Amino acid sequence: MLQQEFQFSYTFLTHWHQLHAADQHLVDQANVAMQKAYAPYSNFKVGASVLLENSQIICGSNQENVAFPSGLCAERVALNYVGANFPDVAIDTLCVVARGELMPEDHMLSPCGGCRQVMLESENRQVPPIRVILVNQDHRTIILNTVRDLLPFGFGK
Repeated sequence: MLQQEFQFSYTFLTHWHQLHAADQHLVDQANVAMQKAYAPYSNFKVGASVLLENSQIICGSNQENVAFPSGLCAERVALNYVGANFPDVAIDTLCVVARGELMPEDHMLSPCGGCRQVMLESENRQVPPIRVILVNQDHRTIILNTVRDLLPFGFGK
């Protein structure tokens, strides 16, 4: 038997205002997207913003459906739009914000397993890794340098 260990590093900030101006703009855009969320069943609104290598920002919000699980998470809305409309443009950064009682405010925000897999697939389609910024409801922020740190044993290649 061989014992293995998985470790990753991330940057932790007590407030997203500590981010550089460009990353703060991504948080602002994700918050705008979050306000457009359709979440009448969970009342948990999520917004995502994606910075492309060409400096364009694409946003998405969660879109629920009474025929669960027909809805989509914000991350998937934004990333699938990028894949469909900008298949040859690399993603630089993905930012995710959320508000609602589905997750306690003192718990760090983390994408669901399905979103992690879609994020990893997006990263696998390009050469550079995708930076991930997760902004908690209480404004604490985590920055990861690659999606792979969120899903080390992802499905696929």
